[in-house]
Amino acid sequence: MLHIRELSLAFGKGAVPVLEGLSLDLQAGEFMSLIGPSGCGKSTLLRAITGLQKPSAGAVSLDVSPDEVAFLFQDDALLPWRSVRDNVALGLRNRGTRKAQARREADGWLAAVGLEGYGDRWPRQLSGGQRKRVAIAQCLALRPRVLLMDEPFASLDAIVRHYLTEDLMSWVERENLTVLMVTHDLEEAIALSDRVLLMGNGPRARIKGHFQVPLSRPRDLVGVRTEPAFRDLARDLWSALSEEVGPMSSTRPDLKVVNE
Repeated sequence: MLHIRELSLAFGKGAVPVLEGLSLDLQAGEFMSLIGPSGCGKSTLLRAITGLQKPSAGAVSLDVSPDEVAFLFQDDALLPWRSVRDNVALGLRNRGTRKAQARREADGWLAAVGLEGYGDRWPRQLSGGQRKRVAIAQCLALRPRVLLMDEPFASLDAIVRHYLTEDLMSWVERENLTVLMVTHDLEEAIALSDRVLLMGNGPRARIKGHFQVPLSRPRDLVGVRTEPAFRDLARDLWSALSEEVGPMSSTRPDLKVVNE
């Protein structure tokens, strides 16, 4: 579904590349997570995939059209001067859907993410979790086949984060979406993914490790964390990530990386 070959990216002529010679393949229906030290280029890679950052060398190719790719950012990026309904409808309108139809579809997606009746509210009137639900509705309304996510729930408290993740995963399973997610949370990466890729410390970051998750989907996102295979993989990922972060990192295998 996604193919990256020898991708390099530098910010400015003569600058040290943030990414260099990076290659990966994402299969149809696969959920892949990217982990790595802060500043190693994970978010930059997502932006290169969408065309928001132009690579210095290498190639990115998709087996779907750009219209079938959605990007769920860490910040919801809702337009404060548009109603919740019109924020959800924005992508549909940009694709040429008539205004009345786009607004009807937006209301349907708001109901689907648990915000029925919220269409006339303004983004400032919503909680952080509600704003994130609107952002999810924006993405799902476009009926993507590929979903890119950059730490989508990092700013939310644990309970809201859990329920939003459960809801989103139900859509991923139902629609057989192909997902590439950036996260700093090792346990989140294992709980959600089929495969976890470790990026090396920058500059000139590359893929340093591929870890298959030996757990079938769909998963109980709480219960799966008690599985021996889950804990074994968490230790392996922590050990590999510690080598990239350097001597300041802890060697305790029971810890997980959190946002800085």
